[in-house]
Amino acid sequence: MEDEIEGYVERIVFRNAENGYTVLTLVKEEKEITCVGTFTFINEGEFIKCSGKYTAHQLYGEQFLVESYEFKEPEDLDSMEKYLGSGAIKGVGSALAARIVRRFKGDTFRIVEEEPERLAEVKGISDHMAREIAKQFNEKRDMRGAMIFLQQYGITTALAVKIYKEYGMRMYQVIKENPYRLAEDITGVGFRLADEIAARVGIGTESDYRIKAAILYVLLQGSTNGHVYLPEELLYRKVCELLGIAAAGISEQINNLSVERKIIIKTDVEERHIYSAGLYYLELNTAKMLSDLNIKYDLSLTEIEHRLKAVEKQFQIELDELQRTAVIEAAKNGILVVTGGPGTGKTTTINAIIRFFEAEGMDLLLAAPTGRAAKRMTETTGYEAKTIHRLLEISKMSGDMENKLVFERNEGNPLETDVIIIDEMSMVDITLMHALLRAVTVGTRLILVGDVNQLPSVGPGNVLKDIINSHAFNVVKLTKIFRQAKESDIIVNAHKINAGEQIELNNKSRDFFLLKRAEVRDVIGVTIALVRDKMPGYVNASPFDIQVLTPMRKGELGVEKLNGILQQYLNPPSKDKQEKEYHNIIFREGDKVMQVKNNYQLAWESKSRYGITTESGMGVYNGDTGIIKEINHFAEQLTVEFDEGRMVEYPFNLLEELELAYAITIHKSQGSEYPAVVLPLLTGPRMLLNRNILYTAVTRAKSCVTIVGSTETVQLMIDNESEQRRYSGLTERIKEL
Repeated sequence: MEDEIEGYVERIVFRNAENGYTVLTLVKEEKEITCVGTFTFINEGEFIKCSGKYTAHQLYGEQFLVESYEFKEPEDLDSMEKYLGSGAIKGVGSALAARIVRRFKGDTFRIVEEEPERLAEVKGISDHMAREIAKQFNEKRDMRGAMIFLQQYGITTALAVKIYKEYGMRMYQVIKENPYRLAEDITGVGFRLADEIAARVGIGTESDYRIKAAILYVLLQGSTNGHVYLPEELLYRKVCELLGIAAAGISEQINNLSVERKIIIKTDVEERHIYSAGLYYLELNTAKMLSDLNIKYDLSLTEIEHRLKAVEKQFQIELDELQRTAVIEAAKNGILVVTGGPGTGKTTTINAIIRFFEAEGMDLLLAAPTGRAAKRMTETTGYEAKTIHRLLEISKMSGDMENKLVFERNEGNPLETDVIIIDEMSMVDITLMHALLRAVTVGTRLILVGDVNQLPSVGPGNVLKDIINSHAFNVVKLTKIFRQAKESDIIVNAHKINAGEQIELNNKSRDFFLLKRAEVRDVIGVTIALVRDKMPGYVNASPFDIQVLTPMRKGELGVEKLNGILQQYLNPPSKDKQEKEYHNIIFREGDKVMQVKNNYQLAWESKSRYGITTESGMGVYNGDTGIIKEINHFAEQLTVEFDEGRMVEYPFNLLEELELAYAITIHKSQGSEYPAVVLPLLTGPRMLLNRNILYTAVTRAKSCVTIVGSTETVQLMIDNESEQRRYSGLTERIKEL
C-alpha cells in the first residue's frame, strides 16, 4: 500500500532538466523528508501532495520514493509565506513574504490573483512592484499547468520550458491545431517529434500541415548534408519516404509554401530546384556582394612589378611566375582567388601579398575558418590571424534567444581595413561567407586562398568551388610543386591521388607507409601500437598529437567504436581520474575531446600561470579539440582546455556537444594539420571510400602518413571519383548578375 505525504518544497537538491528526475527536501510541521522522483515542473516553495513509499538508501539514508504527486494550494499561513518567500517570485524575500501574509492572512493568494493593486498596502511594495509580483505569480501557475499538459505528449521538461517561452498560453492552441509549427519555431524539435505529438493529438497522416512540415524538414536535413537546395524529384522521393504516403498532395503543398514565401523555386533547364527561402537569399545576397566587391584598380603594371621586385629583395622571397601573377592580380582586383594543392607555395604567395600591401602602407586582416587553421596561418606569416567568427566579433544574444549567431561586424559596423586574406576557403560555408561579406566594404580587397580539391565545408554550400566555376573573378591556380616539397612523399602522393594516379606502397618512403592487415582486430591492434608506442618518437610528438582519421562514424573501424577502444589504451581508468557517463560515452579527466557543433554562447577564458584571466570571449566551434582538465560532480560541470589555453566549462546537460577525439572523421579534420596521421582503411560504404576523402586525409599530415589495412581499398579510393553530389547554386546566382 502506498504512503501519502504533503508539505512544501524547501530545497531542490538536484534536478535533471532533460528527464525531470529530482531530489528535493519536503517540509511538513518542521519535519524534513528527502523525496526522489520525476517531477514535470517544480519550484522551491511549492505545496505538494506525494504518493509513494519510503526506502532506505545505503549512502543517503531514508528517502521517500515518489510514484505520483499533485500540486495543492498552500492551506496554512506558514506554507503561503514559505511559497512567496522561496525565491520563486523575484524580489520577494522571506521578510517581505511575511509582511504580505501578515497583512492579508488566508486571503493572500486571492488578493495576488484578483486584486494585485492591494499589495501596495504592504510597506516596501510600490504599485509597479505589486503588478510585477502578480504577473510572476500567475506565470508560475500557468507554467506549471503547461508543463503538466505537455508531459502527456512525451515532451521532456527542458523542451517544455522552451515551448512555453516561445508561445506562452498560445501553446495549447498550437499543440492542438498544428504541432508541426514546433519544428519550425523551436531549436531541438525536429519533424519526427512534432509528428509524434500530432499523432497523439489526432491529426491525420495526410494533413496539409503534416505535408508542409515534411517538405521543410527534408530541406533542412538537406542543408545539414551540405545542400543549399534539392532537385524537386529528390525532394518528392524523400518526403514520400518520410511520410509513408504517395506523392499526391506534395505538389500542391510545394506551391502553397512558395506562395507563403517559405520556399523558393528556381527552374533549371532540366529540373526545378527547391530552396528554403533563408538559404536562397543567403546565396543570392552572397553573389550580389561578391559582384559589388569585384572592382578593377587602374594601376600601372610596370609600377606594380617594380614595387614587387623591391619586396622580393627586401624580404628575400623568391617567387615563380604564377606566384608573381597572384601578387599582381591582388593589387589590380577587388577579389582574387588563389588555389593549389600542398607544396605549391600558397603560404609563400600569401606572405608576398602581405609584404607588398604592407610596403604600400595598407592595413591587412587575416582569418581562417577554424582556430587551428588561424593558428597555423599566424605561425607561417608572422602576422596575427583570427578565426572568421572572432574577426566578425561574435556576441552573446540577450534575453531568451538560444544559441543564435550574431556578429557585431556587419554593414552598419564594417571591418576597417584595406585588405582581407582568408585561408582554408574550402571550409567556408554559405552562411559564414554571407556574414563575412556583410562586413566588407566596397574598396576593400578580398583575397580567398584554399585547395579546391579538399572536401567541401561541413555546412551548406560549395563556396570556393562555385566562385571559381562562375569564371567571374580572377583565379590564380598554383600548380608547380617546389623542390623541397618534392622530397615529401606525402605531398607527391597527394598530387598523384588527386590526379587519379596509383601510388607506390612499398614502404621505402620515410613519411608514407602502408601496413597490410586483413582482419579488423589486427588493424585496431596496429593502430593502437602506432599511436601509443611507435609514432610519438618517430615524429617527436605526444600520443595525443597523433591523429587517427577514418571515413566513417559507424562500423568496426568507425569513429564511435575506435574512440572507445583507443580511450582504454591512451587514457585508461584510474582512481585519480574523475569520470562522467553521458549517452553511453564515458568522459574521463585527461581525455581528448572535440566540440561537434557551433555554440556561440559558450564562454571561454585564458589564464596566466598565476591564475589571472588574460583573455576571454564567446564561442566554441565545430571541430575544436581539447583535453578534459576537470570533472566536478558537485558543480555538475566538466572543464576542457582548447588550443591556446582557452578554458571552457560545460554543464553536464551540454555534454551532447562533445565527443571523444582519439579518432575523428576525415570531414572533421579539415583545416587541421597533425604531426602524424594514422588511417585504418579496410572496408566501408563506397560513397565514403573515394578519392576526395583520401586526398583530404593524406594532406592533414605534416611529417608522416601510415595507412593500416588493405592496398586494394586504397586503390579503390583513388579510382573512385564519385564524391557525393552537393546541390548549390552560387555559380548560377553569380552568372545571373
